[in-house]
Amino acid sequence: MNANHHESSDLTRPRITLRGPAELADALPFVLGFHPTDSVVLVALHGEHGRFGGRVRLGIPRSPREWASTADHLAECLVEGGERSGSRPDGIVVFLCQDPAAGETGRRVMERLRPFAQRLRTACGALDIPVYEALCISDGLYFSYCCPDARCCPPDGTPLALSGTTVMAATAAYAGVQVRGSLRDMERRFQPSAGPREEEQRTALDASAAEIVPRILESAEEEGRAEVRETTLRLAREVLRRFVNPTGEAGRPGAPTAPRTSGGSVASTAESDAADDALVGTGEAAALILGLQDRATRDRAAEWMEGWEGTAALRLWRVLATRCVAPYQEHAAAPLTLAGWTAWSTGDEPTARVALGLALDIDPEYVFARLLHQACNEGLDPESLRSCLRSERDSRLASDQASPDPSSRVRMRVARPQNSRQTLRKPGRRTGGAERRSSAGVRPGGPAASKPGSGSPRHGGHRGTRSGR
Repeated sequence: MNANHHESSDLTRPRITLRGPAELADALPFVLGFHPTDSVVLVALHGEHGRFGGRVRLGIPRSPREWASTADHLAECLVEGGERSGSRPDGIVVFLCQDPAAGETGRRVMERLRPFAQRLRTACGALDIPVYEALCISDGLYFSYCCPDARCCPPDGTPLALSGTTVMAATAAYAGVQVRGSLRDMERRFQPSAGPREEEQRTALDASAAEIVPRILESAEEEGRAEVRETTLRLAREVLRRFVNPTGEAGRPGAPTAPRTSGGSVASTAESDAADDALVGTGEAAALILGLQDRATRDRAAEWMEGWEGTAALRLWRVLATRCVAPYQEHAAAPLTLAGWTAWSTGDEPTARVALGLALDIDPEYVFARLLHQACNEGLDPESLRSCLRSERDSRLASDQASPDPSSRVRMRVARPQNSRQTLRKPGRRTGGAERRSSAGVRPGGPAASKPGSGSPRHGGHRGTRSGR
């Protein structure tokens, strides 16, 4: 189990009264922003009327031997998160969501997970917090582990309500709350897929590693590293403009942007992702992936975080994450973390949690991803970090892009994965503690001041603690 997979947050949803297990099961995708797959979810309840509060989510461990420690970890995370925000939960609702395996029924899944549900209930009870309901959702059915009344919760399960037909769905639609599909579908958008270009991309990564790594590690006085940094950022700015206007008219102010939809069907999303993927060549993707392994480069790229820059950057980071083919999967931690940060900064918390969770799957010790994941899950305001990044950018531009602080160090190493390929250590590893910025307590800022085509996207920013590393 990876403890970094958990998610927690204070929810701010329109007020609606849920009555009974059926409406609780229907509400779960709207609470999370997606349909959880293979997940255990704990939702905190507060006050006399059971107001929804924070929640934690984790993939269901495959081995039952891990269920006890997982249950304790989730209960502690939910309670501690509530205490940090000044509101200890008064009750908890447990959801176990898992699709049946081949030849398995929904009821069989429910029975197989019953010991895990019981362990979750005792873990919460050990913290003096009762579990009001524990539901298993599988194969289009929900089952209650708590309700003994077969009239409302029959042993063979109850069908879930048809999509879009419930009060919760209507309220969510009125409030503009979207369900992004399944968690599995959201994760797949950030993962490499086998295809005819896989070998071509691998060859390009090999070539970029052979060229970039020596320039970073073997040049005196960090000149090579600085050159690679500026080259990477210049290329990233060039590619970023294509996402603003793929027709090549980005130099014209007010040029139209590529059409995008945030909540379309799986087919339309796949088409949009394929169009984005076509905007980045294999050599360009390889150079950007290798260049972003430098923490200072990654932090300067993080300044493309709002307005048209943020929208385009999120699409670019997603493309780069999908280009990290074997044996370069570990290099995806940098673009995934940038995608998570940009999504959080632009208000897309479900995508942010998915991208940051995938980054932590790759490298549990990736500090920037860990801090962003914790801040996002605790419901902090990203404006605090945005202000720091703006300040660094403005300071650097005011000093006419002075040389980086000599004390700044970029920890890298040469590794030789299979076939003696050269690689860089992923940025973000650090043995010392890193400060987590507290929220500034203000609302997110507006869009970037510059317009598409009116100049280069905002760039710059020295490596430093302000980056959240």
